[in-house]
Amino acid sequence: MLPKETEQIIDQYRSEGYIIPHPSLIKTPEQIEGIRESGKITTQILDLVEKEIKPGMTTAEVDKLVYDYTIAHNAIPAPLNYMGFPKSVCLSINDVVCHGIPDDKTVLKSGDIVNVDVSTILNGYFSDASRMFMIGNVSPSAKALVQTAKECLEIGTKQVRPFNSTNEIGRAIEPYANQRGYTVVRDLGGHGVGLKFHEDPHIDHFAKRNKGVLMLPGMVFTIEPMINAGGYSVKVAKDNWTVTTRDGSLSAQWEYTIAVTKDGYEILAQ
Repeated sequence: MLPKETEQIIDQYRSEGYIIPHPSLIKTPEQIEGIRESGKITTQILDLVEKEIKPGMTTAEVDKLVYDYTIAHNAIPAPLNYMGFPKSVCLSINDVVCHGIPDDKTVLKSGDIVNVDVSTILNGYFSDASRMFMIGNVSPSAKALVQTAKECLEIGTKQVRPFNSTNEIGRAIEPYANQRGYTVVRDLGGHGVGLKFHEDPHIDHFAKRNKGVLMLPGMVFTIEPMINAGGYSVKVAKDNWTVTTRDGSLSAQWEYTIAVTKDGYEILAQ
């Protein structure tokens, strides 16, 4: 039950055209604690990958690293068998925007930029985060893209606070990326998370004109801007998972799981 004052504020925003999230999207303190504990494992896995990833590793070896750590901590890799996805982690190299499938044949080499996207289920609670890793000697242009993608995530995160619109995230990210000569993928975005792998609301990372969804304390979602060195158009491979840039340009992405708090936000997985 929301305080009367909060309900009055929400009614005012509703009358102005904002989308009000369904009450089921507002997590309880106990639920947020469950997501937080799941997020700790997700963050620890990314820390482990950061220590171990190197030229000469196959993407399957990275997948095994993620699987073994997750299982050892009494958790479940959320991607494994999700809608037919065959592995425990998404691993996306160079022009792969997201949802790259690890395998025994793909070997990481010096100069690659790699997104490792980890999602964990712990006691029924979901968390989701990704980081970019630069393998060996990476070109200055690739480094700049990776850095800008991280800055886009941080800029978007700063928009998270009660009674702000989710659309302010994209309104902050896209101009920043464009000023640096990059584009923001439009076909994919962030999402609610916590009790399911993917929940409402959808989070766009590009600037939209409509009012958008009102952020309220207790909402949990990901911010995960995908930043391309070329155009923002993407295509999906025949495996129905791997998303690449349509023009073959490099792409970079970072992701947090974030909770809206009474006075701002808390990063639950990073």
